[in-house]
Amino acid sequence: MQVTDSIRYVGVNDHQVDLFEGQYQVPNGMSYNSYVILDEKVAVMDTVDIHFGEEWMANVKAVLAGRTPDYLIVQHMEPDHSANISRFLEEYPQATVVATAKAFVMMKQFFGNDYADRRIVASEMSELSLGAHTLHFVMAPMVHWPEVMVTYESSEKVLFSADGFGKFGALDCDKPWDDEARRYYIGIVGKYGVQVQALLKKAAALDIAVICPLHGPVLTSDLSHYVNLYQLWSTYTPEKKAVVIAYASVYGNTKEAALMMAEELRKNGKEVIVHDLARCDMAQAVADAFCCSSLVLASITYNADCYPCMKTFINQLVEHNYQKRTVGFIENGSWAPMAAKVMQKMLEGCKNLTMAEPVVTVRGAVTKQAKPQIKEQMSALAADSRACVGSLKLPSFGVSSRKLSLFVPDPSSCVILVGKHTSQYSGRSCQPLQTDEKSRGIQN
Repeated sequence: MQVTDSIRYVGVNDHQVDLFEGQYQVPNGMSYNSYVILDEKVAVMDTVDIHFGEEWMANVKAVLAGRTPDYLIVQHMEPDHSANISRFLEEYPQATVVATAKAFVMMKQFFGNDYADRRIVASEMSELSLGAHTLHFVMAPMVHWPEVMVTYESSEKVLFSADGFGKFGALDCDKPWDDEARRYYIGIVGKYGVQVQALLKKAAALDIAVICPLHGPVLTSDLSHYVNLYQLWSTYTPEKKAVVIAYASVYGNTKEAALMMAEELRKNGKEVIVHDLARCDMAQAVADAFCCSSLVLASITYNADCYPCMKTFINQLVEHNYQKRTVGFIENGSWAPMAAKVMQKMLEGCKNLTMAEPVVTVRGAVTKQAKPQIKEQMSALAADSRACVGSLKLPSFGVSSRKLSLFVPDPSSCVILVGKHTSQYSGRSCQPLQTDEKSRGIQN
């Protein structure tokens, strides 16, 4: 595949993987991207996962067409990108490896060799000339490992962005970028907003026409859209005025309260996304919570605590620096309701959260006493005035006006099942479909 006249794609698609990093569902697989820059000297940008070494080497050799590579650029040492370093350097003993100082330490750990006799240690904005192309190395520590760098090629204005601007899904699966990139970002990089902000500030000084990530499609048009999403995600700014309701229910009563809240919010014109935490894709629920301005946590009291899947969900939010949102609580307890107190305690470390009052307390079944609380909390959520994408002034970035069209999927609608709920995803928006939740009678 041709990225530009001189830059070729030599990566691979992985449809064998079911869980990325052992935890993220990837029904559409993953891509492990690698590139070759052809000039007076030849540079190979990163390797791929160990299971695809043969395929990758074949791709590299096909592009080289008998030429010998001069450099291997290692931007990130995570094994899905670095696993074939030693193999490549054995195949091409005259090649020099270029990476950060910390990356070479990791190479010693992974391969027992730090290639001291054939390496170049990259530093902030150090340069490497290939002829007509010049590589500028930009340090990006903790986006999302400490040894990470990105590479800017100035003649064709190409940013090799390491794990930045990546997404879940193989390149032969045509799925909208935003939703899977958001789920990828929040899960993989979301904790490191400060570090991403530092990298974005560096990127603002660059004239970028093409972004070549290590996962997902090469981005060649509408680059401001992708950069601005990263600006929102890394500052933990909601993308839209909407409410996520995440519930944990055993016999259906807490679920009923959660759905009642959803109904009341929709009556008041609010977009609502509902997740059954026992059945949904947890990473999707977390990503939706970061996308939307408000969140309702609904849990039974379980062993004087909240329900385990709710604890997992909140731990995920806290781990990824959840902040700048409005949060409401629904608890259920037949004799000693404590879930709300536990959930609030778990969120104490989160910055700039507004708690919607009152807490809705259900004692077993949803009764007349709980309904006014639901309506009152609904009013607090509906009145949420937090800033989101529509009111945030975004900075300008050094994105080139140059427009290309390569690898970028066209947005198309798809239906995603969330437990017993169905949400309609179309391009960049999510609209939950109405379902008859009470038709099942006794719920469990």
